[in-house]
Amino acid sequence: MQTDFLVIGSGIAGLTYALKTARQFPDKTITIITKTQADETNTKYAQGGIAGVWDEDRDSYSKHIEDTLIAGDGLCNKEIVEIVVTEGPERIKEIIAYGAEFDKDEKGEYSLGKEGGHSENRILHHKDVTGMEMERALLDQLNALPNIQLLNHCFVVDLLTQHHLGFLVTKSTLDITCYGVYILNLHTNQIEKIVAKIILLASGGCGQAYRTTTNPRIATGDGVAMVYRAKCKIENMEFIQFHPTALFEPGVSPSFLITEAVRGDGAILRNKLGEAFMEKYDSRKDLAPRDIVARAIDNEMKRTGTEHVYLDCKHMGKEKFIHHFPNIYEKCLSIGIDVMQQYIPVAPAAHYSCGGIKTDEWGRTSIKNLYACGECASTGLHGANRLASNSLLEAMVFAHRCYLDGIQVINSLSYSNSLPDWNTTGTSEPREMILITQSFKELQLIMSDYVGIVRSDKRLERAMKRLDLLFEETEELYRTTKLSPQLCELRNLITVAYLIVKGAQFRRESRGLHYNTDHQEKSSILQNIIL
Repeated sequence: MQTDFLVIGSGIAGLTYALKTARQFPDKTITIITKTQADETNTKYAQGGIAGVWDEDRDSYSKHIEDTLIAGDGLCNKEIVEIVVTEGPERIKEIIAYGAEFDKDEKGEYSLGKEGGHSENRILHHKDVTGMEMERALLDQLNALPNIQLLNHCFVVDLLTQHHLGFLVTKSTLDITCYGVYILNLHTNQIEKIVAKIILLASGGCGQAYRTTTNPRIATGDGVAMVYRAKCKIENMEFIQFHPTALFEPGVSPSFLITEAVRGDGAILRNKLGEAFMEKYDSRKDLAPRDIVARAIDNEMKRTGTEHVYLDCKHMGKEKFIHHFPNIYEKCLSIGIDVMQQYIPVAPAAHYSCGGIKTDEWGRTSIKNLYACGECASTGLHGANRLASNSLLEAMVFAHRCYLDGIQVINSLSYSNSLPDWNTTGTSEPREMILITQSFKELQLIMSDYVGIVRSDKRLERAMKRLDLLFEETEELYRTTKLSPQLCELRNLITVAYLIVKGAQFRRESRGLHYNTDHQEKSSILQNIIL
């Protein structure tokens, strides 16, 4: 199969790029690949909203830039922050024009929320399902375009590069070029080849590396893992953001998110004793940046010997709460919690990867013809910690920039027609799925126990030793059995876990989301860890 533009992932980043490209080139083909349904993405589960300077009488670009830089703890690329913040409002206006609806007040003005780390109210939202609403609007637009092909239930196995033509490709190879991908078509259970001129990776995050995560089951770091195998540059993978307030339900995965906007509207964190504890950790109290709040909760849980803390919403108006957070209200009610009468039990959960595939200001990776945007990319915006509600903004801004750069070069590119088909010689059907499922559980336990909110050199060393064994066992399965989505996801998560641990070992300091008890001071040398 040949396509002009190949988009891997159907979240807000991939759909925005595909929509713009299809409208620009009605005579060219755009193919979107997703491993489940088109709307099953991290975007769908984004509750809080999208940050943007909207009320210029009270807010300003400089304030949003400063808030982002403070949250990033010295590692943001200031030029990229300025680009995203200043270009962001125009991208928000575009998705409103596509049909996305954001909440308004009684005067008909957009109701702007405030979240941790923000100095002003600048969060546009649609109830507590903002991402779902934005995804809906984009899919409605895409369905009307005949030159977009959406391939559901297709799992991307690997990128096609010179390596598949018999050339030696290493990290020092300067002209690595992406020609397309191998996919496992889950409809036919066959490995197929798709050749493309431009490939965009918008494959989302890697929250499933941890036992407790707000990410859907598809968030297995596939994009990061496959580009690392292709010798692409990866950076800052040690910065995994744990959302402070996931609903505590033992054994339930993924965890239901209690959006930060609830605290923005006045909810208070309390420990087992009913004490409001955040003032002990930061002057911004419950609206401190996520890394600070997550560590504070982690410390309170350890100090009091509990598995969770509480979110107190009892003093908030019931009518307003239900209007703004209807899904949270109904979810809590479904498990016997009336938020107007009882505290909500919450605990941190893996939520977002601030590092990823290293890109430049146009979304270009270190591999030719390969772009990346969304959570799988490391653009330089987030640094050591993402500011709340900057992720959807970043995805749209960089999808637009990838589109602008791609349309300049597409007509100078051609297909590669000499790529080999997938070789299944010497493989057999897997006999025991338990080998995969048990390794998956082991991986999540290793990462949760040793590479969580608080780390140490010893924990990281132990994690790496156990990951080495899982890697060897899984590679043996990969070489000898036919591929399945479960095996591919396990393999990808082991790669991602290795990158997280290795980045954490290289960072001999505590900064942002990476907190190491053996290196609690910040280094005076600011650097990105590139792997």
